Amino acid sequence: MRLLTYNIREGGVGRAEAIAEVITAARPDVVALQEARDPAVVERIATLGGFPFWGARRDHSTGFLSRAPVLKHEWRHPPRTRHALLEVALADGLPRLFVLHLRAWFSRWTEQRRAIELRGLLDGIRAQLVHEQHAFAFHVLAGDFNALAPGERFDPSPMPAWIRGMIWLSGRDIARSTIEMMRSDGYVDAWRTTHPDSEREPGYTFPVWSPHVRLDYVFTPTPYASRIAGCEVRRTPDAARTASDHFPLLVELTDT
Repeated sequence: MRLLTYNIREGGVGRAEAIAEVITAARPDVVALQEARDPAVVERIATLGGFPFWGARRDHSTGFLSRAPVLKHEWRHPPRTRHALLEVALADGLPRLFVLHLRAWFSRWTEQRRAIELRGLLDGIRAQLVHEQHAFAFHVLAGDFNALAPGERFDPSPMPAWIRGMIWLSGRDIARSTIEMMRSDGYVDAWRTTHPDSEREPGYTFPVWSPHVRLDYVFTPTPYASRIAGCEVRRTPDAARTASDHFPLLVELTDT
């Protein structure tokens, strides 16, 4: 299964054709969308890209497109979360997909809020696993985490002055507790699993005009790490530089 996660910026209004071009070029089976808050735009992208299954809800950030049959999908609001967690149950044999979008901005205080928000999301997923008696043990979390991974270099100089000021006030660096929580809870980072050298292959996804931070991730439980066959930041076609402010992340997952 080829899974693409893509923040399409502010609903994708006026850019459906460009977004569809970027998505189609990646040849994904399933797409996890963020800032997909306009169902009409998502439907248009689905039509242009040839996706028979799609889901979006007015003023909800998370959405999806799928060529694989979808058994059900549902938005959930675990405690302390800002954007709804989208759960997509795909056809038998494919992983359960959870699409998330954590709150933005770079500071120690907002990182604390993201960590609290993620804790609610992970607890909600764990509760669902127990409720369904581990029926979907193989699952993936995909989306815009708005967070940096531990140990990765961060250069704030390309950022606006007000963000640099916020970073300076919060200790001259960005806290990394959100992604560390994913690791502590037994998940592996698809990009770093396939690209272990963070200096040579930083995997920057944002912003498209000057990529210098990695905000978009796909995670799966550690026992399924061997199913990650590849991971790529999609910077082509040319439309990728105007369709959104994020580059999409493509992950290839195997059956076994």
